[in-house]
Amino acid sequence: MPTILFAAKSERWDQYEAPLRAALAEAGLADARLTTEADPATVDYIVYAPNSGLTDFTPYTRLKAVLNLWAGVEDVVGNPTLRVPLARMVDPGLTEGMVEYVTGHVLRHHLGIDTHLQGDGNWRPETTPPLARDRTVAILGLGELGAACATMLASLNFRVTGWSRSPKALPGVTCRHGADGLAETLRTAQITVLLLPNTPATEDTLNADTLALLPEGAVILNPGRGALIDDDALLAALDGGRIAHATLDAFRIEPLPADHPYWTHPRVTVTPHIASATRPGSASRSLAANIRRCEAGEPMIGVVDRSLGY
Repeated sequence: MPTILFAAKSERWDQYEAPLRAALAEAGLADARLTTEADPATVDYIVYAPNSGLTDFTPYTRLKAVLNLWAGVEDVVGNPTLRVPLARMVDPGLTEGMVEYVTGHVLRHHLGIDTHLQGDGNWRPETTPPLARDRTVAILGLGELGAACATMLASLNFRVTGWSRSPKALPGVTCRHGADGLAETLRTAQITVLLLPNTPATEDTLNADTLALLPEGAVILNPGRGALIDDDALLAALDGGRIAHATLDAFRIEPLPADHPYWTHPRVTVTPHIASATRPGSASRSLAANIRRCEAGEPMIGVVDRSLGY
């Protein structure tokens, strides 16, 4: 049976040890050795968090695969000592949580809930919001998370457009790709949701030029990666009134510095990177399933394409 090294912070081990052992047993790997310390030459799999401190995979001569605990792999994918398959976290719980966060905040902005909350004794009827069928929502990034969010919003009757680097097809969603597709998508996007991976190709996807393509009064929702947005360009667009609001959950520096202008900007909502997270129970089942697949000679789920960076 394989030896599995759990390489992450000690608090993560406390959260994962019991559910991961249970998931391995359910997957027929009850005899697997799950440990936080092992002779590198005996390790077959590493369950890995990029902040674990492990950066040199060279001593792990028997290694078959590295299974990332995070959905994002930007902190490990370029490691030159990692020469075995790398699988990103594909967790149903993470996907469900992201769908709930995105749907909740899209509805918040669509319905104008912030504006309509009134508690000062003044009755101020505002313009009735449009129906979902009259609101265009753009999802930038149609991977596991983006596709799930696009599908949910389409089921609520929003006009959903999706953009990705390569061609995709989703029922009920207008899908575009490439530079021209991005420009076309942004021009009609009343609400834009960023769910792209963090790669050199996606950095500053929203910059001064692309923000200028958005319609007047557009809303931005970023539960993806902080580097997807040029912060200075977004602040300028907010100050100029072109962008009505930005709800941001991911930032270039986390925790967001106390003196960052996002905290006090009247058109910005900050949430502390809580859009979604891996749940130890469902994530452990995904990890165990991938190890079982690899042991059986089957393809793993979520294997990273090193040339694309995700």
